[in-house]
Amino acid sequence: MLKSTQSQWLALIRAPGIGSGSIHKLLQHFGSIADIFSASASQLHAAGIKPGISEAILHPDEGLIASDGAWLEKPDHHLVTWGDADYPALLSEIPGPPAALFLKGNPELLKLPQLAIVGSRNPTSGGVQNATQFAKHLATCGLGICSGMATGIDTASHTGALQAGGFTIAVVATGLDRVYPAINRELAHKIASEGLLISEFPPGTGPNARHFPSRNRIISGLSVGTLVVEAALRSGSLITARLAAEQGREVFAIPGSIHNPLARGCHGLIRQGVKLVESAEHILEELSALLAEYQVSVEINAAGDGKQHTDQPPALDDNYLSMLDCIGYDPLTVDELIHKSRLTPEAVSSMLLILELQGYVESLPGNRICRTSPSLSSSGKVP
Repeated sequence: MLKSTQSQWLALIRAPGIGSGSIHKLLQHFGSIADIFSASASQLHAAGIKPGISEAILHPDEGLIASDGAWLEKPDHHLVTWGDADYPALLSEIPGPPAALFLKGNPELLKLPQLAIVGSRNPTSGGVQNATQFAKHLATCGLGICSGMATGIDTASHTGALQAGGFTIAVVATGLDRVYPAINRELAHKIASEGLLISEFPPGTGPNARHFPSRNRIISGLSVGTLVVEAALRSGSLITARLAAEQGREVFAIPGSIHNPLARGCHGLIRQGVKLVESAEHILEELSALLAEYQVSVEINAAGDGKQHTDQPPALDDNYLSMLDCIGYDPLTVDELIHKSRLTPEAVSSMLLILELQGYVESLPGNRICRTSPSLSSSGKVP
């Protein structure tokens, strides 16, 4: 018989066919984890547990539990369960909260306020820049950045927070002994050493499409609000935004070009009443009352002048500024640009190369081009 509370939790988590909902029902029925494991098969059946599942509870795989226990004995590895003092308060308020969380990193970060930043796995360069800059700015102001460690906007958000010297939390849909996607292995190690990795799933769990929506509810549930940077009309980011709204959290969206398919999800959210934001200050203003409860300063921590300082792109002469005016933020073909600028194809090609290298424009499929937002202005607004 399993004697330690940790082993009992691991056995319950590992029981096939049992999810967080079933665990909560069992805890409500029996009163405690110890009472669940003191119950007979007939008592478990009376609580609605099927025979196959009750067998797994009564006769768990002790080798697997020992393996999980060995993982938890490693430095900075933790298991936080329902009812623990360390269980995140905000997360406990959502419908269907996870019964347990595996952690890798600093568990104290769960007590600090976070903002979720989510978006496309295949964003535009402008979307990546927006996510990075917003994360940097907000992390500098004391907010943690929570995301899902996917490629694209998630990666940019985590990276921006770390570059600012702030903290970031990654909620993943695999066991914490796995890194998915593998390209983010270095980022995962950095988050574990400077922030926190979280999973509802035990070690050894591989990628599974069904796990990602479950992961999304934790991202929004841990956070005081969710910012959507870029999202298609059908995307996991919109699922996270919907869950955040259902959980009573603030939802924000950055608008984009009407010609950008990745702006349509954000525009749809804005039409539904989600708050349109153009700067990090817009988010801080909306969350100021909530952040006051955490005693978090929302002053911008720059050189005492109240402004955010970022590396600005090189200055442009009048010819290049005129070219940018011709391009605008809506995509157009190079032929259209040649006609609009009244310059030779050779001159346009040369200028576009310089502008793209300096981050002012972005090449798109179909021989098209559009302006980007290479940095935030000193006011924090996207130029």
